Amino acid sequence: MRLYLTALNPTDAVLDGFLPAAASLGLSATVLTDRPAEWPAGVRVARCAVRDPAAVVAAGAPTRAVALLSNSDHLQEATAIAARKLGLPGKDPDAARLCKDKAAARRAIAAAGLDLVRTVTVDPGATPDVPTGMFPAVVKPREGVASEDAYLVADHAELLARVAEIRCRRPDVALVVEEYLAGELRTFETLGDVTELASLGGWHTGLGPPPTFTEESLAWSPPAEQACTQLRARLDALGVGFGACHTEYVVSEGRVRLIEVNYRLIGDRMDLILAELLGVPLFEYVIRLHLGEPLTALALPDTVDRYARVEYVCADRSGRLVAAPGPLDTVHGDVRLGCRPLREVGRAAERTGTNRDYLAVLHGIGPDETTVRQSLAALRSDLQWTIAE
Repeated sequence: MRLYLTALNPTDAVLDGFLPAAASLGLSATVLTDRPAEWPAGVRVARCAVRDPAAVVAAGAPTRAVALLSNSDHLQEATAIAARKLGLPGKDPDAARLCKDKAAARRAIAAAGLDLVRTVTVDPGATPDVPTGMFPAVVKPREGVASEDAYLVADHAELLARVAEIRCRRPDVALVVEEYLAGELRTFETLGDVTELASLGGWHTGLGPPPTFTEESLAWSPPAEQACTQLRARLDALGVGFGACHTEYVVSEGRVRLIEVNYRLIGDRMDLILAELLGVPLFEYVIRLHLGEPLTALALPDTVDRYARVEYVCADRSGRLVAAPGPLDTVHGDVRLGCRPLREVGRAAERTGTNRDYLAVLHGIGPDETTVRQSLAALRSDLQWTIAE
């Protein structure tokens, strides 16, 4: 039985998550990608124009695929369309499109009477026309990912400067400018089938200093019942339900305000850490949903009696990474600790102020917050990363 995964670059979610999970389920997995040369030897890949639903259909039809899915932000809509044409379980293409288009998502939430976030779309080459009362504001690509080119701006002059800066790198990208939503950034992780949606929990995200939005840490913090109810209503308005979804939000005066909805598993190795924390084969569960199994067939925990914290080691300057720890798994008392490199030694990179600056991810899972924090601090003090300018 053949499973197809659409993807661009190799990711830990695919290499360490979905491919081993497919093998555990007895499935033969093929990665459809337009960049086959970038994938490691031993991974079955097939060249495909993965942004084109017709090309994905053509790749999957001859072998009678039993499941088709993607964990890429960029490929959700095309993959959903292809799955529907192949008669396979999949996400609603309209929902996938709405989640990707930040301006369209705002309009859908407002049309449902749930929340109104003042938003202005800026087409390529256009001058931003933003009312003074909208500042402070956030400018970012309309279909962006990973906090890339997302900036907090205080006034119109700062907005114009940031737009010009972004266009030097990406002249053809459409932007959105929206009011800044104050509050602590949190996440909501879900799995669903065609009828039900299950909460897996959520994280409290620690951000680096403005004007960028680098995620520096995440601490386990499932949403309260009232927030869950509001989050589900907003996801319903977007048509989100099937498969995995990662939602970012803040709570202001008791009201949930969405930052964005990523119709996939949480990224940057958080998906693998979440699976370890929950104690479930999370990637297998996602595949099983795409095989048509109901959510009720998955043994999801009712509660989680452990605490987890994740910390990202970020580059503090541009340059070449010349020394860094390798992968590490260890135990400190009652805490399981891990370190995974996210940038290879020898690679030179510009500092961006985004998640692209990650050098490594550290995590700890243990009985309580204090114990986990202390163990992580001890681990981090023993590790060193060196960048040569």
